[in-house]
Amino acid sequence: MNTDLTLSRPRAVLFDLDGTLADTAPDLAAATNLLRIARGLEPTPYEKLRAMASAGGRGLLGAAFGITPEDEAYPALLNEFLDNYQAAMAVHTRLFDGVETLLQALRECDMRWGIVTNKHMRFTDSLVLQIGLHEADCVISGDTTPFPKPHPEPMFEAARRLALPPEACWYVGDDLRDIQAGRAAGMRTIAAGWGYCVPEDMPSWEADWIAETPMQLMELMQRLK
Repeated sequence: MNTDLTLSRPRAVLFDLDGTLADTAPDLAAATNLLRIARGLEPTPYEKLRAMASAGGRGLLGAAFGITPEDEAYPALLNEFLDNYQAAMAVHTRLFDGVETLLQALRECDMRWGIVTNKHMRFTDSLVLQIGLHEADCVISGDTTPFPKPHPEPMFEAARRLALPPEACWYVGDDLRDIQAGRAAGMRTIAAGWGYCVPEDMPSWEADWIAETPMQLMELMQRLK
């Protein structure tokens, strides 16, 4: 659905991190290809890895090595990938165009905003500082609660930290799991069409609204004042 007729002004907006607020794919891909180079293999094409950035290590290693978590070699490969990433997670990572303006606009209208990501705290806490997201009113990582998205518990935890009912929040994300988690928590959901998703897939997610750019989301917020 892409109409604002059923939407009311939220009291807070929560965002996914990878593929929604920040373009983290370049550094995730680099960490992945270091594994291949160390094994004498050609790097995996960047576009193939970029498409899997929102799926984390599972998706990236699957794309680069055709491996799944059930494979015996997976745990050691994943640990090596995570070490690579931690050592260079903000070399090429940047906020998507329009995100900084969107967040500033939220501040100017006294709207709180936060982050709910499946990225582990080990990476999230450092990354948000390095890329200028440290003013978030709450940051929920993949291991903040016992369950990652699409489970709704991270969303509930964000609402608790904001002292708001979940239904007073919107959740913005570029992956089906984001929309599922937001819906399960009773939040309105916005699909971020500027991220790593395939735009043709988004209508099937049944988000409340699809924003093609951060500026389009800002314009929606302004209409709901």
